[in-house]
Amino acid sequence: MADSFDWEALRAQAVAVSERAYAPYSHYPVGAAATVDDGRVVVGCNVENAAYGVVLCAECGVVSSLHATGGGRVTHVVCGNGDGDVIMPCGRCRQLLWENGGATLEVLTPGGVRRMDEVLPDAFGPDDLEALHGR
Repeated sequence: MADSFDWEALRAQAVAVSERAYAPYSHYPVGAAATVDDGRVVVGCNVENAAYGVVLCAECGVVSSLHATGGGRVTHVVCGNGDGDVIMPCGRCRQLLWENGGATLEVLTPGGVRRMDEVLPDAFGPDDLEALHGR
């Protein structure tokens, strides 16, 4: 893993965007920031809904921003809460990140930098579907 990557700057962007989160029910604002393989930074924040299951996680916003601004692959990602703490993506978001960054995507976790294949081991992805449809 690249020791020279500026994780602190990316974390700061995640925390800054958490201030724009819409979290009137949980009162738990979350922001996420990611770098893209072309050098862009994309961000997202959680957006809650009175129908609790319809919440959009911050990572959903990152992936939407990724595609809305030209696509590509996510190379580094960090999620932060309103207190500035680094937090882990939820299970659904780990799947989203896998789809858009793959096994080598680096994730800043509370325990340090980990590759996506460590955060989501034995992941199910596009290759599994290709294998199924290739029969």
